[in-house]
Amino acid sequence: MLPLFFFFSCQKNDSDAYAKNNTILFNKSFFDALEKNKKEPYLDSIGNLLESKENDSIVRETHLKVATEYYYINNLEKSLFFSQKALQLSKQANDSVRISKALYYVGDCYQNSKSDSAYFYYLQAEKLYHKMNDYDGIARMLFNKAYVLFYDGNYVECEVEISKALQYLKNSTNHRLIYSCHTLMGNCLEKFVNYDEALRYHNLALLDLEKLRSSGEDKDLIHNYNLISVINICNLYDLKGEFSKSIEKLQSLRFEDLKKKSPRLYANALSNLAYSKMKNGDYENVESMLFESLRIVDSIGLTSDILYKKIHLGEYFLTQKDTSKSIQNLKEAKQLAIEIKNSNEILASLKLLSKLDKKNQLFYANEYIKVSDSINLVQKNAHNKYARIEYETSRIEDENKVLTKNNFYILIISFVLVLILIVIIVLRYLKYRNKELQFFKKQQSANEEIYELLTEQNKKIDIAKFNEKSRIARELHDGIMNKIYGVRMNLGFFNSLIDEETIEKRKIYISELQNIEGELRTISHDLSRGSFFDGNDFNVLLTSLVENQKEFSSTHFKYVNNEILEWATVQNIYKINLYRIIQEAILNVNKYANAKNCIVEIQKKENDILKLSITDDGQGFDVKNIKGGIGLNNMKERANSLKGQFSITSKIGEGTKIEVEFNL
Repeated sequence: MLPLFFFFSCQKNDSDAYAKNNTILFNKSFFDALEKNKKEPYLDSIGNLLESKENDSIVRETHLKVATEYYYINNLEKSLFFSQKALQLSKQANDSVRISKALYYVGDCYQNSKSDSAYFYYLQAEKLYHKMNDYDGIARMLFNKAYVLFYDGNYVECEVEISKALQYLKNSTNHRLIYSCHTLMGNCLEKFVNYDEALRYHNLALLDLEKLRSSGEDKDLIHNYNLISVINICNLYDLKGEFSKSIEKLQSLRFEDLKKKSPRLYANALSNLAYSKMKNGDYENVESMLFESLRIVDSIGLTSDILYKKIHLGEYFLTQKDTSKSIQNLKEAKQLAIEIKNSNEILASLKLLSKLDKKNQLFYANEYIKVSDSINLVQKNAHNKYARIEYETSRIEDENKVLTKNNFYILIISFVLVLILIVIIVLRYLKYRNKELQFFKKQQSANEEIYELLTEQNKKIDIAKFNEKSRIARELHDGIMNKIYGVRMNLGFFNSLIDEETIEKRKIYISELQNIEGELRTISHDLSRGSFFDGNDFNVLLTSLVENQKEFSSTHFKYVNNEILEWATVQNIYKINLYRIIQEAILNVNKYANAKNCIVEIQKKENDILKLSITDDGQGFDVKNIKGGIGLNNMKERANSLKGQFSITSKIGEGTKIEVEFNL
């Protein structure tokens, strides 16, 4: 008969609780109401949306939720992808709860294709649950490992893992998990031909259902669990030869309701009832019952269920002496068993074929022996494989502990070395900073000396100008004035005389007046050249002013020559004030700026606007807090006197820029 076992999926158990906490990206109610063919596109759209989201707890939970729903629509490839993505994101966030959940989700996806991989991920999740003291989580992973071991034929290890799980569940209220553990233990003991003990565990599973019913669990779910337990118990009755008990228990089921709600369970119950009746010698409706159950599972596409129905049909036709149909069904069953790698049913079909097919009896007997030996070898290797997984995992953990310890020492040493390096760098920086300050002081001292020299030079120039003016005044007073006075007196004396001699003398004095006129013109020219802008190219004067700074300044001055501007058309008053503003600005740069470069530029803009800009890359100053010095005030007053605009822009460490605009 077909032994039924319900695999307790932890994903399903967590999904409802999760849906309550995550309605932002995934709408559980909306998803459940969708038609079957629309569920996968909806999940795909959620997956696309997740790609643009940041890694937070809601996004990680949504990945797990999407993986769960893909799992239930049997798209294991996408379920595995989102489970692995959730695992990656959880590791990045060091989220232990979701790391453990993602690990066993990945294990669920590998369960039917790569049992050793599934076992490995369950083992990893179990170790995390140990660290978190989550006993239900530990028991769940022990159960999952036992499930893998059971279907690999490793019943001894399966029983050990289930026993451990039940130990952790002693004080648990998770009756669904306890029910699944009791059911798996019963099926495991059945393989050991310990039918009475197996029956006891299946009855314990029924008691768990009563606790589930009293806790308000879903009635349809409990009904399905009850049917599975009833079918498993009836299997045991058949194995014990108590067919009448199996028939009585199976006939008590409401087959019409079952057919509507769960076609697969209906087909299995119907097939098992037919098998029990056949074994009890009652062949009424057995054939139709077997064919109906086969038709149902075949329409669903459940290969493992089809296999058992074929074996039941083979045995039925054997009882009816229809050898050809019996052999045909058993051969088909053997082929299906080979396809799904169900070793127990391969042996069962070969055993029956060796009895029925007299021509090929020896062939089937030899095949039976080969398969039996192969199964024993596989079970032995499976035992070694899972033991090796446990060992390798333990060994890797030990190595990681050693590496962690070594890494800790390396980290401490690295920290000390980095600290020493930082101290050395700081000391070197302080030393360099000290030298820089000393250099700055020397430079400040040099700038002050330069300023004093320039001030002294300006004083000398002023004294020279004063002396020159005094000399000219003396010349005018002592020379020209005396001559004019003498000529005036003589002309006055000769004014009343008209003789020839007097006329000649008068001509001499008139000529003297012409000489005095020439002398005055010479002095006048000398005075007018005191404004030296006349007769000189202003660009050349500015270039000379800027270039001469090289002799006593460390700052590199540059004058940007504007060839378009015709200085001859510009009034002297503008030239004088521009020259003095530039002169004062250069003086300030030399004294205070500590600049590497300074650019002096004059531009002529539209509407006869003349713009002067003086820019340096020196240490700058806070314009708001600086008190107005004489130099800055002089520059501003010179600009205002010509109705110009004066502005200064500066920040500490970012240099200074002075701009002056005149409307010519």
